[in-house]
Amino acid sequence: MGNYAGVDLGATNVRAVVADDEGRILGAHRQNTPQGPTGIAVTEAVLSALRTACEEADVDPESIRAAGIGSIGPLDLAEGTVENPANLPDTIDTIPLTGPVAQLIDDEEVYLHNDTIAGVIGERFHSDRNPDDMVYLTISSGIGAGVTVDGNVLSGWDGNAGEVGHMVVDPQGHLTCGCGKDGHWEAYCSGNNIPRYARLLHEEDPVDTALPVDDPDFSAADVFAHAGEDTFADHVIDQVAHWNAMGVANIIHAYAPLVIYVGGAVALNNEELVLDPIRERLDDMVFTNLPEVSLTTLGDDVVVQGALASAMTRGTGDRSRMRN
Repeated sequence: MGNYAGVDLGATNVRAVVADDEGRILGAHRQNTPQGPTGIAVTEAVLSALRTACEEADVDPESIRAAGIGSIGPLDLAEGTVENPANLPDTIDTIPLTGPVAQLIDDEEVYLHNDTIAGVIGERFHSDRNPDDMVYLTISSGIGAGVTVDGNVLSGWDGNAGEVGHMVVDPQGHLTCGCGKDGHWEAYCSGNNIPRYARLLHEEDPVDTALPVDDPDFSAADVFAHAGEDTFADHVIDQVAHWNAMGVANIIHAYAPLVIYVGGAVALNNEELVLDPIRERLDDMVFTNLPEVSLTTLGDDVVVQGALASAMTRGTGDRSRMRN
């Protein structure tokens, strides 16, 4: 008998869960992701979330046999760290993860994944339909994908496979991504960057709009809230849909999935305005077979559930490899 843990480190929140060897959640905790001053503050938040989840579960951290972590990237798997994350302040350069978590649980079995790779592990482990060729795509603070091909989760030698948000969709590079490069999908369509894109479009065509484009607190939620009521908001949503469909078409051509599950706050909160336009455009953009495009079956639990599944299956997400 033993316990297992899953951690989801995002740009906005840190989540941790503790489960028994049947996968039943015994304790959980969520807290804000620190925005500085350094990466150590983020490490401490991860450890705090995990300790609190253990307290809620009434278990000793040292009873945890394995832990999985789904994290924002880019990752350095050899060091067990996040390096210079695109969606956190520049003062946060290195975030140590596997070493501190291993020390907390007194066990070296800590499995670090990009958060979207953890997401596809979660879908493979939990979904009723989990084909060998599938993608988990997140459209949230950032954009990324976890991919399985022929039943194999694609991680890449450094753990950074699936950083599809950094595919170039605009060769003109009108917007700079949070990573510092131009023309990336994420620069136009992530929750953090939709307001910047809306401002650019408004500068090009300064029409009357109810959107608070000059307000420093202007957000993607404002754009979607005005859908159907403001012509400019509808224009922004239509342009975002164009880039999203282009990005999804690139994923389909690269990996030939049977199904693409989509998660992340932008998609989960605005399915009709985000997913429906993608589905409508794909037939005109895709040369090969079209996959099913659906919301994730696990809601915003997909990454933490995938991290937990990774711990329970020793990093694979494959039920057949579970051992107690």
